[in-house]
Amino acid sequence: MEKLDLKKTLKHLYQPSAREVERVVVPTMNFLKIDGRGDPNSSQEYTDAVATLFTIAYAIKFMTKKGAPAIDYGVMPLEGLWWADDMSQFANEDKSGWQWTMMIAQPPFITQAMADTAIAEVKAKKNPAAISRLRFEAYTEGPSAQILHIGPFSAEGPTIEKLHRFIETSGHSLRGKHHEIYLSDITKADPEKWKTIIRQPISPSQP
Repeated sequence: MEKLDLKKTLKHLYQPSAREVERVVVPTMNFLKIDGRGDPNSSQEYTDAVATLFTIAYAIKFMTKKGAPAIDYGVMPLEGLWWADDMSQFANEDKSGWQWTMMIAQPPFITQAMADTAIAEVKAKKNPAAISRLRFEAYTEGPSAQILHIGPFSAEGPTIEKLHRFIETSGHSLRGKHHEIYLSDITKADPEKWKTIIRQPISPSQP
């Protein structure tokens, strides 16, 4: 059976430095996605979205593992795109107006048809709460800057400021949505050791 380690294959995207901001070019990748709104700490909509994403991601993995040819791979980490209608309010303590797209990257050989099959099978057996909102979709991020944050989400501020300062001083500007990639199992790991990639798409440098 062929085995793939996508995080190792895409090491430059999923293993950034915690010391220095790095520039990367993120290729078009396919994702399972669910959109929503609300505070991730208290929203049932958010909880349902995350649970549904992992349920389908693992269903696709096990279906592929039984296929011909059989391919095994590790399910990719949860990722989130975050924004607000009024971005000046995005950093406030009130997160009720936050909007998000939670997503899990899929290997390049996973097709829409394969995702549809897995979704139909899961819906027939378990029918998770957010399955009607799930979609399989390509996402192109392009030129970006990123850094690894170690610690609780509530302490991300200085890391985000460092990232934004790097972007501005290098002649770029922010583009697109704030992107986070969650490398740790927050139900098991010490919050002081949580690892989160903070990524921000950037515009071309100014002449």
